[in-house]
Amino acid sequence: MSAARNEADTGPDNGTNEDSDLGYGQDRDVPEISFTTEAETVPEDEEETSNTVNAENQRQYQSYQPVHPTSPDIAGKPSSADGSLSIPDDTPSLQDSITSSAGRRSRLSPYARSPTPSLRPFDRRFQARISSSPQNSPRARSPAFLQPHSRQTSVNSLLVPKNEEAEPEQPPWEVVRWTKLRKISGHAFSEIGKRNFGRPICIAISTSIALGTSKGTILVFDYNQNLKSIIGPGTKAAEFGAVTSITIAADHSTVAGGHATGHILTWDLAKPAKPFLHIPPVDRRRFPEADGHAIDAAILHLGFLGMRHTALVSADDMGMAFSHLATRGMGSVARSVKTTRILGRYPEATPSLIRQRKPSSVLAFSPLPLGNEEHASDTMGLVAMLTPYLLVIVSTTPIAQTQYKTPRPKEVAAHSAMTAALAWFPSVKLKVPNAATSESSSRVKLVYCWSNVLMVLEVTEVEPSASSGAEGPPNLQFRSRSRWKAQEGIVAVQWLGRSVLAVLTITQQLVILEDSSLRETNSSDLIQKHIFHADLFSQQLNMLVEQLDEEDASMHGVVADAFYMSFRAYKGRLFLLGFNELSFGTLSNWADRLLALMEEGSHIGAIVLATSYYTGEADKVSVGLPDDDASRHRIVRDKLLEMISASLPFTFGGDERRSQDTASLIQIQELAGACVTACVSIEEMDFLFDDVYTAFSEHDAQDVFFETLEPSIIDDHTKVIPPTVLKDLVRHYIDRGLHSRLEEVLCHLDPRTMDLDQITGLCKRNHLYDALLYVWDQALDDHTTILGDLLGFVENQKAPQAQTDPIGTAQNISSSSKIFPYMSYILTSRIYPIGHEMEEGKATLAKAEIYNFFFPGSSRAVPNGDSRMPPLKRQADASFPNLRKVLDFDAPSFLSMLNEAFEDPFLNGGHDNFSKDASSRLTEAQRSGLSVSRQWIVRILLEVMVSPRYEAEDTVYLDMFVARSLPKFPQFILLPGYMLHRILTGLCKYPSEDVAEDCQLSVEYLLSVYQPPDPQSLVPLLSDAGFYRVLRSIYRAEKEYAKLVQTCFDEGPANEDIVFDCVAESLGASTAVSEKQADDVRNVIERNAAQFVHRDAKAAAATIEQFAPSLHEAMLKALDEASDDDGQLQYLQTILDPSEEATGRPRSSIKDPNRAFVELYVRLLCEHDPHHVNGYIEGLKTGDLRLEEVLPALEDSGVVDAAVMLMAREGRVRDAMSRLTRHLETLEAALLGLLNAAADSPDVANTAEATQDLVASVQRFSRVGLWLCQGQTRSAQQQRSQVKRNRQGKVDDEQLSMSEMLWLDLIDAVVQVAKHATEYLQPDSSSNKADGIDAGVKPHEHPFDTSKMTAELRNLVQETFTALLSATSVPRANESLGANVSFLRILRAFLSRASASSPSLSNLRAVLSTIFSAYSYEERLLDLANRLLDKDLFVHVSEAATLRRRGWRPLGQVCEGCGRRSWGPGTGGYVWEAWQKRNEEDERARQQRQESQSANTKTTELRRNGKGKAVQDVAQHDLNMAPPNSTRGVEASAATPNEEKGELDAGNGGSGPLVIFSCRHIFHRMCLEQMQGPGDEATRDKAARPMGFVCPLCVSE
Repeated sequence: MSAARNEADTGPDNGTNEDSDLGYGQDRDVPEISFTTEAETVPEDEEETSNTVNAENQRQYQSYQPVHPTSPDIAGKPSSADGSLSIPDDTPSLQDSITSSAGRRSRLSPYARSPTPSLRPFDRRFQARISSSPQNSPRARSPAFLQPHSRQTSVNSLLVPKNEEAEPEQPPWEVVRWTKLRKISGHAFSEIGKRNFGRPICIAISTSIALGTSKGTILVFDYNQNLKSIIGPGTKAAEFGAVTSITIAADHSTVAGGHATGHILTWDLAKPAKPFLHIPPVDRRRFPEADGHAIDAAILHLGFLGMRHTALVSADDMGMAFSHLATRGMGSVARSVKTTRILGRYPEATPSLIRQRKPSSVLAFSPLPLGNEEHASDTMGLVAMLTPYLLVIVSTTPIAQTQYKTPRPKEVAAHSAMTAALAWFPSVKLKVPNAATSESSSRVKLVYCWSNVLMVLEVTEVEPSASSGAEGPPNLQFRSRSRWKAQEGIVAVQWLGRSVLAVLTITQQLVILEDSSLRETNSSDLIQKHIFHADLFSQQLNMLVEQLDEEDASMHGVVADAFYMSFRAYKGRLFLLGFNELSFGTLSNWADRLLALMEEGSHIGAIVLATSYYTGEADKVSVGLPDDDASRHRIVRDKLLEMISASLPFTFGGDERRSQDTASLIQIQELAGACVTACVSIEEMDFLFDDVYTAFSEHDAQDVFFETLEPSIIDDHTKVIPPTVLKDLVRHYIDRGLHSRLEEVLCHLDPRTMDLDQITGLCKRNHLYDALLYVWDQALDDHTTILGDLLGFVENQKAPQAQTDPIGTAQNISSSSKIFPYMSYILTSRIYPIGHEMEEGKATLAKAEIYNFFFPGSSRAVPNGDSRMPPLKRQADASFPNLRKVLDFDAPSFLSMLNEAFEDPFLNGGHDNFSKDASSRLTEAQRSGLSVSRQWIVRILLEVMVSPRYEAEDTVYLDMFVARSLPKFPQFILLPGYMLHRILTGLCKYPSEDVAEDCQLSVEYLLSVYQPPDPQSLVPLLSDAGFYRVLRSIYRAEKEYAKLVQTCFDEGPANEDIVFDCVAESLGASTAVSEKQADDVRNVIERNAAQFVHRDAKAAAATIEQFAPSLHEAMLKALDEASDDDGQLQYLQTILDPSEEATGRPRSSIKDPNRAFVELYVRLLCEHDPHHVNGYIEGLKTGDLRLEEVLPALEDSGVVDAAVMLMAREGRVRDAMSRLTRHLETLEAALLGLLNAAADSPDVANTAEATQDLVASVQRFSRVGLWLCQGQTRSAQQQRSQVKRNRQGKVDDEQLSMSEMLWLDLIDAVVQVAKHATEYLQPDSSSNKADGIDAGVKPHEHPFDTSKMTAELRNLVQETFTALLSATSVPRANESLGANVSFLRILRAFLSRASASSPSLSNLRAVLSTIFSAYSYEERLLDLANRLLDKDLFVHVSEAATLRRRGWRPLGQVCEGCGRRSWGPGTGGYVWEAWQKRNEEDERARQQRQESQSANTKTTELRRNGKGKAVQDVAQHDLNMAPPNSTRGVEASAATPNEEKGELDAGNGGSGPLVIFSCRHIFHRMCLEQMQGPGDEATRDKAARPMGFVCPLCVSE
């Protein structure tokens, strides 16, 4: 029988771990491994540790396919023979230069082509191919170190889901292992038990389990589930109702129960026959001064204070809390109980004297329990209470006093579910002092929750001040430490340990939190447990829900049920009281979880999880592991090694149950990754290579092991490998051709454990010189021997076999090129090639050896006294042979390396800090190298690199090196002037264009520290070299601005924008130039006008406009000669029509523009941007251009609107209208022609689009005509026109004014276009058919929709007449003058002209209907606007009336004066009768108003018919029919309330009308008059008016 089943029958063991007998040998598929559980090994601080882990932190494995033994090297991987890399350094020029050139052609050295041609040689940094960062590794990292996963398909593998919405699988262990207490459930929840004792409704846990029932009985069980006591039957407890709260004393000898009727009984468990103490409720009506619970107030919370049996605290459902202290009884003297109120107020207060308070209740309540360590708070009797509004902590000893109070946090969502919970954790002794505070005991903590917000409060003692003395009560400090928000409301919370919290949410979700970080580690659904809960607070707090105020954030939407009495914790165990059972649960500890993984068959996942426990990456405290690293490592280490040892034979098929053929390769890879990670974490490398590698090797899986081990080596986690294993590793990579990866692995191992002969021979045979340099350097501290070998490859290139073996030659050259990054690393104190920092002393000696190797103190190849250097062939006529060799091989790369090495402080000197003993051990080479300086190196280089041995292609790099080093280290390098002049000359005579930019940059560096005696003598040299930046700096210094600008033109297009800056600098106001100098600059610009303006026309125009406006003609002439119309347009646009965004100045700032420029600009706009012509011309002033110069261009480009605007501006209004009407006729002809050909057009879509464009053009030009007519109408003089009419009543055209003629011409043109187009589009119109007129128009079937076109044309006519109506109907300021434009005259003239051209008016029928529709259109608009305004006004008035009728809402339902209910439910029948009477009066008044309105309507109709006498008769009749008291209605109404009041008081006990104030206090009018008191007549009259009343309560305040 399992341990869980045993517990179900016998109950949980007190203080023991129920899983101590579980092991790992029971399943045949599980490795035979066993270990004891947490109880035996983990030090418990105070039995508070709980055992959970976050499954999300468990690291899983990912499969990885290793390289096949026959697979070639990875494609694209750089080989060991790759050349050195460099990192560009974008160092800016000292002057107005750009970065140096991007490349240089490679040159051939005397022996071979340089393998590293100089690409910006002094702007780069050498870098080895092998990087110290694993991200730059040339092969992918082993997945075993990325996302490992476990063996088989266990649920904890957490494979990557196929979609993001897939939920992760749950781990194989239970978060909480629940056990049902069967015997207790059988006693308490059986039908017999419920019938005899009642249903259990609350629970208390200590060394006993106590249940309170609905029949007032307390059942006490021990941990063996035996029923020890049945408390209550046969006593008064059965009469006091249900046990609503229960608690057990700290010494486990006394139990107390609170009942639904307000009684509290305590029972001695040793003598349960009668109660030990009885605290009855208090009848406040009989004993108003006594404190205690009210009768029938249910005791919801109860607790003992400290170790005393006679000190309790309690709280009821009415929001009252009390402390009770009983005295000792002696003989016949009974115990007396002193009760003190600590929270809440009694409800008997007089309502008239206090304002109504919000309802309250004690949602959560707990006294501070005692811990195993003394704390200052233990003697104070602290009690924490949560109400809907506050957290209150009260001390009950020696007197009741509030210690801490805080409101509900703002984070609580408004109108959320009202939930609350709290729990104390006392001070306990720590076995390991707190590392942060050095405290040996934990602090008192309180966790409390409102809704979904959980907070932790720490309680500490503050040292008393000198003034308060040491005899006073302790001074406590409460500090809010952390906060956490759940997804839903929290209904219960308990401490499972000092650092673990159990949280129960409103949906019965169990959440486990770590106290230190408040991080959720686990969660579990307890809905199937059916936890008992009850509605204890809604009746008391219904006002907060039913009278919900949306603007009050403190209100809640619902009051949740209480769960606190069913959710208890004791010594790390959770106890749940359900509706039908009682169960307890324990959190699974780290051993349980590892065991669950092993039983699931996921031994690899167990190793990974155990490793995370060891490293601290997974949860520690919540799974029962100590937070101290040393203790945790000691616990987990042995278990981890034991699991690895058992997993190896299991994976490889131990006991012949599995074979290598059936073992999954993926499982082996995962096991290798888990084992390597675990052994590296616990630093058991001997176990890794002795046991783990042996197991892999015996089963021919060493390849998988090496692939998995490689990332650990690259990450520098594994530095030492035994020689035998290293030999196998080398063979693994060599057999597969993975030389590059092998080289990288060797460079991250400690070479002192290697077989040097084997490794060096291997590296030389495979050209692994990166690894060879690393091994030789680190193992032997020899930094020059390998350099000699590599330089020897260069000499061998002269041998005849070098020509016959090109592949070997290329490999040798590539290997030799590694000396440059190697020296760069060593000379900057880095280990080659991994880049780690070298030790200071070792780095100093290494630099000294290398410097002496190339720059010795005497002319010899081998330093004296250095026996390790190989013998080199001496040259009698050559000094510094090693230096010459490397310069012959690749001088640019060597000098680039020196440029980087010069930045190291080693060359600053001062190496005298060696001790006497250490100095005596220095070799001759080291002593010589310590004295090397930058001056020495530069001097030797200048001495060695001379012609004829070195050509200009090499010496130019030396010149660049020296020129750049001088400004950086002026205090260390000193050269004579002739040498600097020679370097300057050499830089100007560069050998190829590839290095020209580098040389110019070097010259700038050199001239920053070198001042030539005659700078002008350098001008020809610099000009020939093309160093224009340097020339500009010279001219700028000499203030030769003309030559400065000329240099910009001579430089060509390489730097186009510099010329504009130079012109601004030369002619700017900040530069004090003479007039002659300014003229010289202008002459230079004029001579180079074409080049200047073609670089950037806009920039040129802006520059010339600002500094040399007289050169505009020259610039435009240059553009004209080049036929650059676009350039001219941009140029003129910049100076004549600039955008404010581009120039920062508005166009209005341009004053008196050149007329010729404006006319040219307009002509160019007509040609290139006709749409902008109109906008530009609008901003011109009269006289800015001549119309005859631009009119042809305007007409040719079709910009008629601009031409019309210009004609109107010059006063040629009639010509402008004539030009406009002619253009409308042209558009009409084009439109009709296009419509006529539309039926035969093959491209219907383009035809429709062209037709629509023509209609849009007609609309646009018609609006131009409207603008012209309206402008002329406004500008015309206000004179009455004398119009002579003939006998026929016709108006001739000559009789119209200028404005009227314009309107007439426009209307005629628009009507003609609309009429002809409409007749063509609708040839079968009703007007044509009625008159039988064919008009030569044949019906056509149009291929596109013409209804929209017809509507647009008709709307155009209507718009024209609407504009005419607006122009002729505007009222004049002086009406005596009349209107100069008459709509009727224009209409008659239009009809006269139409009748002359048409035989019948039938053709104008549609036009006339359009004209008259303008009137109806205007009328409809006005009517619609009036209706909208009326509706809007009605809405606002209605809202105002509604708000006025709403009034003030009373604060309560009772009169503040007499205390009787004045409104709302229970007021009385007289209110209903008064309301009915008021409605009857309102109905009569409404009928009178309707009759009055009917009479007024009748009077209005009679008045319209002119019957005044009848109107008077009707009015007199209505007046006679009015009620006799209607004129005195106000006075009667004023007297009515008193009469009604008396009647209501007599009949129904009412008190008359009510008076409510803005403060929301309500009074009976009679009560208010009595409270104000008698006064004189004037005062009473004033009091009779409502506005004379004042609120007595507010005035008294």
